[in-house]
Amino acid sequence: MDEIRARFEEVIAARGRSLGAWTLRIVDQHDEAVSIRRDVVEPPSSSHDIGVMISVEGKNGTGYCATSDITRESLGLAVDSATRWADTRGGCGPLPQPTTGRYQTETQTPWHSVPLGQKIDRLRELSSSMVGGGEVVDWSASLWHTAVDTVLVGSGGGTVQQSFSFIVPMMSVTAAGNGDSQTRTLGGHAYARQGGLEVIDSVGFWSRGRLVRDEAVGLLHADNCPQGNMSIVLAPDQMILQIHESIGHPLELDRILGDERNYAGTSFVRPEMFGNYQYGSDLLNVTFDPTVPGEFASYGFDDEGQVAEKTHLIRDGVLVRGLGGTLSQQRVGLPGVANSRASSWNRPAIDRMANLNLESGESSLEELVSGVEDGLYMETNRSWSIDDSRNKFQFGCELGRRIRGGQLAEVVKNPNYRGVSATFWRNLDGVGNGATVEVLGTPFCGKGEPNQVIRVGHASPACRFAEVDVFGGE
Repeated sequence: MDEIRARFEEVIAARGRSLGAWTLRIVDQHDEAVSIRRDVVEPPSSSHDIGVMISVEGKNGTGYCATSDITRESLGLAVDSATRWADTRGGCGPLPQPTTGRYQTETQTPWHSVPLGQKIDRLRELSSSMVGGGEVVDWSASLWHTAVDTVLVGSGGGTVQQSFSFIVPMMSVTAAGNGDSQTRTLGGHAYARQGGLEVIDSVGFWSRGRLVRDEAVGLLHADNCPQGNMSIVLAPDQMILQIHESIGHPLELDRILGDERNYAGTSFVRPEMFGNYQYGSDLLNVTFDPTVPGEFASYGFDDEGQVAEKTHLIRDGVLVRGLGGTLSQQRVGLPGVANSRASSWNRPAIDRMANLNLESGESSLEELVSGVEDGLYMETNRSWSIDDSRNKFQFGCELGRRIRGGQLAEVVKNPNYRGVSATFWRNLDGVGNGATVEVLGTPFCGKGEPNQVIRVGHASPACRFAEVDVFGGE
């Protein structure tokens, strides 16, 4: 990466004073994945991708050009292309300049410190614990590691260097019988975090195969989820989807400004709501916090080089700030956060969620459940649907349990619920304490044209909601 930077600086020097403000973002990414399905080892995959994004401020705005050809000649052509775009387009503000600093994921056991063969052997052992009885028809387990190094350099003299290590453990068991099939996973892919192989141990990955299997088989023989208006308690691995879809996306400033209407809709949130809109009950406190160690989207700086800090978006139920980087803040005239992020070297940074967390409350899980006379407890998202304004939604979970007389009772299958974001969060009447919090995430948040799939982190306690429309799969 130092060599790429040196070549680029030669290109800049050759153009002298004719060039306006600029930034260079270098991204070097390595991926490796290993998986086993039905006791058969699938071919391990490995990839390496490196390239640069060049941004130039011109007469009428900012122009971009990306290339994976990192020769001096190609970098020069990219600078010239970005300059032409900057001189002919319009509507963008001044090109943000990075500060200077470093960030690196903390790891205890690096991914490559354990040979590939040993990882496969561990997956074989796990796989053998996931099969049993004639009702299990499919089972799989996998590990996915991504290492990303980035350098962001600006004409103002700032340099940001960041190094990330991402781990995604996944597990799934499907059972079938009597014309039905049920799948149970380890939180879907929600146990995505930053770190090394210690992440896999910390989530109990190697010991949970039999439990996941037993729950899949048990769902086959469970009654269908009841229908009615009732209180529900959502586990953290469902809460993260609720936060993501009905708080995260609606609060993105570029979406509020209409930038996403062609691809994934707009938002029911309007600029005048900030500072006064009652988004939820006074128990709702949501923060943008890329500083949490080990959370999936933690970082020191966004892809414009702005310092990332913990910030409340919703405080005591009131909407106070949106998810918008420097450009969106300029456009809408509202404060935002350092969340201009790009999925790779070949995409410009746009407003994205990073770590979007629901702050813990004071109730234990037992207290949340004991406050429900007749209701439902739900775990692990399996389906989601939400309208173009991120308001009306319908979500389904893998596993449910009836709550009767303040106690967890029998398992039910196909639990679903629906609501309206603008009122659902006002029915939040119980927030779990720190003991109920799980640090989770997703590697598959899509947004933008052309599409960008990016990593997002969510930490949440279990939560209780009143008067929710619940229904089953029949």
